[in-house]
Amino acid sequence: MRFIRTILMLLFLSQFSSQLIGQLYNPDDDSNLLYGGMGILWINSQPYYSLHLAPEFSFGKIGVGLDLNLEFGADGKLRNENFADLSSYFRLIRYFRYGQINEDFYLRLGALDYSTLGNGSIVYFYNNSPSFDARKIGMNLNLRFDKYGFETLYGSFGAGSVLGIRGYVNLLKFTQFSDIPVVGDVETGISIVTDLHQYAGVISGSINEENGEFLKEQTVDKPVFVGLDITFPVIRKEIVSLDVYSDFVQIIGRGHGIATGVKFGMKGLGIFDIHTKLERRINGRNYIPSYFNAFYELERFSFNKTSGEVSSKIQLLESNLYIGNGWYGEMNFNIMTTIKILGSYQRLDKEPDSGILQLRTSIAPGVLPFVFNAGYNKTNIKDESDIFNMDERSMMFVEIGYKPVPYLLVSLLYKWTFTPIRDFDENIIDYQTQRRVEPRVSFIYPLDLGG
Repeated sequence: MRFIRTILMLLFLSQFSSQLIGQLYNPDDDSNLLYGGMGILWINSQPYYSLHLAPEFSFGKIGVGLDLNLEFGADGKLRNENFADLSSYFRLIRYFRYGQINEDFYLRLGALDYSTLGNGSIVYFYNNSPSFDARKIGMNLNLRFDKYGFETLYGSFGAGSVLGIRGYVNLLKFTQFSDIPVVGDVETGISIVTDLHQYAGVISGSINEENGEFLKEQTVDKPVFVGLDITFPVIRKEIVSLDVYSDFVQIIGRGHGIATGVKFGMKGLGIFDIHTKLERRINGRNYIPSYFNAFYELERFSFNKTSGEVSSKIQLLESNLYIGNGWYGEMNFNIMTTIKILGSYQRLDKEPDSGILQLRTSIAPGVLPFVFNAGYNKTNIKDESDIFNMDERSMMFVEIGYKPVPYLLVSLLYKWTFTPIRDFDENIIDYQTQRRVEPRVSFIYPLDLGG
């Protein structure tokens, strides 16, 4: 039972967690915004003085987001993790994009927060930078033509990473049946996803005591996923949409799984948006659904220097794993672009303590004189009375603030994030939890750039 609980913690821990506060705002909208702040920051009880500048600019289809974090210790020295290597300087550009994700051509370089391929049975809400101290430069490139298209993903140009491509086609668009409702718009796709990272197939290893380098001792083939999907667009209207879909995924040389579900969306006269998803998952042995999720960069590989043990996600696929079948559901509300509520819940049929809950809420600054952002995750939920019992199975972040004058925000921010542990060659071999408490003063100023 304890082994199953550990597996569940690894599999489902926070599909929506990533850049915490940053994900609550859409990085692909057309806004020009000057955002920055300063404050006193405690990282694992150590005080730092922080300076943060994160402007966003949009010029037609082009958007750029910058992200400068400076944290000074009590001795006046810059915290090492702010600029650990040369790539840290390139990461000052949080993202560059061309187009919007729902347009025919979309390119995004930099931080990837909500990357998904197809219906998400392989890659779902993948986040390439779960640590503020190890941000990466990845890529999304989507191309859509009249009857077919492509979705691509690469996690990091600095090292081998998650690489995925999905091609899809509306086959009946090439025939005389193209005008038939629903049937004429049926979309079929095929996906291939793998992980090129040097530690993606590591089972065991040790540290070379002479130079501090991690040595791989036992490895297996890196995971390669092949997926087939079909989507029936039952309703595609400006106000209402309803899709029914089914996915089949095979992990080469390992297990397979099936997911069938519905996605529903509604827009209410500019007052509210609702998007929901309900999915039935049939999981075979040696198979993990949505393998590349928001926590994959943390789950992929870690080495405990104290115990000498390797923990990796690939170990689960090599352990004759069977997690059983289950349900997954999510809902996303957006009320007048001011109040955002997002949540998901999933549970396996035969495991009584397999419930997984994720919640996010945001009251956006700029409309109301206060701000409230919060997130809550809990795993291994036994029943409803267990949901909000705070313990070692829980994660949370909160920001509470007030705007005494327009464009000025005074807030208290609590985060539970992660910091990387590196070997002698600066390769990341593990992550450790990091608690941040920060009272700060921020300015949020819309810019009018005339276009």
